Amino acid sequence: MEHFLGLLRIRVLRGVNLAIRDTRSSDPYVVVTMGNQKLKTRVVKNNCNPEWNDELTLSVADLRTPIGISVYDKDTLTDHDKMGDAEIDIEPYIECLKMGLQSLPDGCVVRRLYPSRTNYLADESQCVWHNGKIVQNMILRLKNVECGEVAIQLEWIDVPGAKGLPVGSTSDF
Repeated sequence: MEHFLGLLRIRVLRGVNLAIRDTRSSDPYVVVTMGNQKLKTRVVKNNCNPEWNDELTLSVADLRTPIGISVYDKDTLTDHDKMGDAEIDIEPYIECLKMGLQSLPDGCVVRRLYPSRTNYLADESQCVWHNGKIVQNMILRLKNVECGEVAIQLEWIDVPGAKGLPVGSTSDF
């Protein structure tokens, strides 16, 4: 547990305008990977704008380990079709957590991030104080596909006995 920093909860909220991989629609699901961890959402049948609202939780030992997200179309008789991928950049979110902020008004925006050539953001992303914690909402533009976005929310979970995040330090990046 001494090398374990904490947990990262990723709420996979919804897909927007995902690619059609079957005749008229797709049966999408999301796979989140970090190191040797691999988690999946449920499949939503016949829907290119699925609502998952699934919570996937990763254990974090190294903040530099990339977090990948891939969307697939579930097929019964053939291999699942890939519907795009993206990477989740947690560095800005972790920097907000390390500020050590407390007791902010609910809904207070701590930081805004904007789409650029160096990230997968489709729209402005905000780190927000919500119910006593900082969460980050983001819409990721999928790459290697003709269209599609995935909306997610990040939330850090401190675990008793874990190393935790050093407050006030950004030296881990």
